Amino acid sequence: MESADVRSDIPILEEVIYLDAASTGPTPQPVVDAMCDYFYNYNTNTGRGAYSLAIKTTQKMQEARQKVAGFVNAPPEEIIFTKNTTEAINIVAHGLNWEKGDSILVPNIEHHSNFLPWLRLKEKGVNVKVIKADKNGIINPEQLVESIDDTTRLITITHVSNAFGSLQDIYEIGKIAEENESLYMIDAAQSVGHMETNVKKMKANFIAFPGHKGTLGPVGTGFLYCKYEDAEKLEVSDLGGGTVLDVDENNYQLESIPARFEGGTSNIAGYIGLGASVDYIQNIGLKKVEKHGLKLTKELYQGLSNVENVTCYGDPQNIYGIVSFNINNIHPHDVAKILDEVRKICVRSGHHCAIPSMKHMGVHELGGTVRASIHYYNTSEDIQALVETVEDIAKTFGV
Repeated sequence: MESADVRSDIPILEEVIYLDAASTGPTPQPVVDAMCDYFYNYNTNTGRGAYSLAIKTTQKMQEARQKVAGFVNAPPEEIIFTKNTTEAINIVAHGLNWEKGDSILVPNIEHHSNFLPWLRLKEKGVNVKVIKADKNGIINPEQLVESIDDTTRLITITHVSNAFGSLQDIYEIGKIAEENESLYMIDAAQSVGHMETNVKKMKANFIAFPGHKGTLGPVGTGFLYCKYEDAEKLEVSDLGGGTVLDVDENNYQLESIPARFEGGTSNIAGYIGLGASVDYIQNIGLKKVEKHGLKLTKELYQGLSNVENVTCYGDPQNIYGIVSFNINNIHPHDVAKILDEVRKICVRSGHHCAIPSMKHMGVHELGGTVRASIHYYNTSEDIQALVETVEDIAKTFGV
């Protein structure tokens, strides 16, 4: 599939120039069709009935889990469906049996979802060691080595920064965690669906994924990869229907993994759609997606950085899919609003749920940044339209 083929499957792209993939990817028609097929033809619950429609729904959910598992090279039983990346991270933060004196290493450039759950553990006496990135938002693995000690229980880091697009050396950090017998968690919100994601190569105990960003799946979907032996040690926080094998008046017996973590009725249509979106991305080919993304990221950074009175952030040799920028003396929200009104260009503006990262990069007081983010459906023409419009804004309003 070529970029034009994907664009034809996303009607919204006929109306706007969509450069906000880091927030949510638009949903292609085949994914919507898979969800509609559920609603029209077998809209029942899973595991709740012996009749044929309920059996079909259960099978479709199992197929979706298998597709997702294959996509990241994991066994199906190590995939826990969630409503988003945030929930996936919180399952781990709430589920591990923390003890007073344990420590966690977390960078200062994380999305709030991979920062706040760890900060909250200070209430339990956990020591949260914040590792500072360099001026380009990159973590030097040697800093982690210097900070690790006998109390280090977990190292957690994002693969690609949602705020600045900086790529982290997750493989080297995985080796460090393994050598020091520390648990390792990765936030893959901005990398899955854009590049190969092989959980075996990443050597992480836990990896949190969204369904609605790079994989172009429906909103309200995500999943947690969790090594089976680690999942067995996690405390289940949401107990209810579907999470137990047996109950009496005094006790209960948990279901097997992953069912014990998926209490209540799931977003069935969403996960069926997620399975369809995995098929869709694989039909394109991840190598093609990544190559296209690298090309457009380079065009995006070069084009914007050449505009007078515009500042781009990060190392252009080590970012993927995201370029954050500002126009001198214009608030990011104003820039985004003008882009939408003048050219129907959709970009993000503000602190991107990463206030510590904004403070570190020195843009918090500016109101954050304007963030343009791309996917396979974007074209060089989209990039050129953004650059031209930013140039016009800078000339008209910039100082």
